[in-house]
Amino acid sequence: MSFSQPSLPASFQARTIHSPAGAEIFVRFGGSGPVVVMLHGYAENSDSWAPLAADLMKDHTVVVPDLRGIGRSSMPTDGYDKKTQAIDVRAVVTTLGFDRTFVVAHDIGNMVAYAYAAMYPDKVERLVVMDAPIPGIEPWNEILLNPGVWHFNFHGPDAERLVEGRERIYFDRIWNDFSADKSKPDEATRNFFAATYARPGGMRAGFAQFTAFSQDAKDNEVFEETKLTMPVLAVGGEKSFGPLQAVIMQHVATNVREAVVVGSGHWLMEERPVETVALIRGFIDAPSIVEDGKIE
Repeated sequence: MSFSQPSLPASFQARTIHSPAGAEIFVRFGGSGPVVVMLHGYAENSDSWAPLAADLMKDHTVVVPDLRGIGRSSMPTDGYDKKTQAIDVRAVVTTLGFDRTFVVAHDIGNMVAYAYAAMYPDKVERLVVMDAPIPGIEPWNEILLNPGVWHFNFHGPDAERLVEGRERIYFDRIWNDFSADKSKPDEATRNFFAATYARPGGMRAGFAQFTAFSQDAKDNEVFEETKLTMPVLAVGGEKSFGPLQAVIMQHVATNVREAVVVGSGHWLMEERPVETVALIRGFIDAPSIVEDGKIE
């Protein structure tokens, strides 16, 4: 079996956009139609959206940035709280000439997407979040007690020294722990993503996503006071967050639909791309979203 690294469609354009929050955000975009912004997670970059981007670009405009500090975006010393990164995302959207969009997110991207939706609620048509907690939103404290999230507290200069030159070993632990199929992500994908974080400063910037969690929790407790009203699709991998993703989002939003991808762990785009793409497309393209709906 041959493997190839994930890659966004070759027809996509690329730009680096200045964020007023102090970062240079690399973004690729293409297609035509309603705008969909995709926010990737940790241990990956924007190329992780390759299956979804290839499908949606047929009849949507797809906008896929690298989060600050990851991929080809700049690595500032600070600003990794998700409220600041939401400002980065807004700069990308408006600089490209867009305003109101769909937002699809996974992992750390969920946290940025939630901040974005809370700060700019009238700019989000519908929101998709996949398989990750939101700092400060229950059952956050229970999740923190799970030894499986050891990496939330693994950061700092000593951690950087420990993983230098061993990035693939470090990420293998994360990929394997949260995958239902240990062959996914595949070898080429793992090598590709590990190499992007192995750049000088890459692990420091990646770890900074986690060091910001305490501030994120404080910000989210304020955001939670005003519930999101746009339709939200909460997707969990059966072998990972499962229905818990919807439980989390029901704390912060009034119109949440639950979806569980059977047989998948955390890495939905790698483990179950066909099923996950179909779920997201179905939600984005649905003519109307009624409250208390549920996708099986």
